[in-house]
Amino acid sequence: MPAIDRLIDEVIDREGGYVNHPADRGGPTNWGITLAVARQHGHAGDMRDLPRSEAVGIYRRLYWLRPAFDRIAQRAPALAAELFDTGVNMGPAVAATFLQRALNALNRGASDYPDMLVDGAIGPVTLSALDDFLATRSASGETVLVKAVDALQGERYLRLAEQRPANEAFLYGWLAHRIG
Repeated sequence: MPAIDRLIDEVIDREGGYVNHPADRGGPTNWGITLAVARQHGHAGDMRDLPRSEAVGIYRRLYWLRPAFDRIAQRAPALAAELFDTGVNMGPAVAATFLQRALNALNRGASDYPDMLVDGAIGPVTLSALDDFLATRSASGETVLVKAVDALQGERYLRLAEQRPANEAFLYGWLAHRIG
């Protein structure tokens, strides 16, 4: 099974089927897909009827291929898995921003590679910086980047709960199932 298939199965298993939690601003979800995302991708029916196969396609297109996490996976599969999971929960651009911020902060004053614009888009500059980082830091580099993304993700979850008390209903699950 290709890695992305396993990652999608894990997200769907964790998210479960139909949910309409009153504190969730996303409204009704099924398989972790919000109503708005399902509508943008052509689902016109009731969210209870969203086919699992349609959710799988949305995850693959919107949260793996479009943000170029598949290209990260060619270099650093554990990092790509973390970016995918973060992207599902916070948006792919947020996940990409976390990676770019970490790479900029870990480049030893731009001596390993130049700082990049933190724009949330993975392209040639981000991929080149990742390649240089991994070549410089060897096997431990991917682990450190995963930890950096985890740290940024955790801080954002805490901030979301602090800014909107209704999000406290989700904080424990966010931290328990997504960090580390």
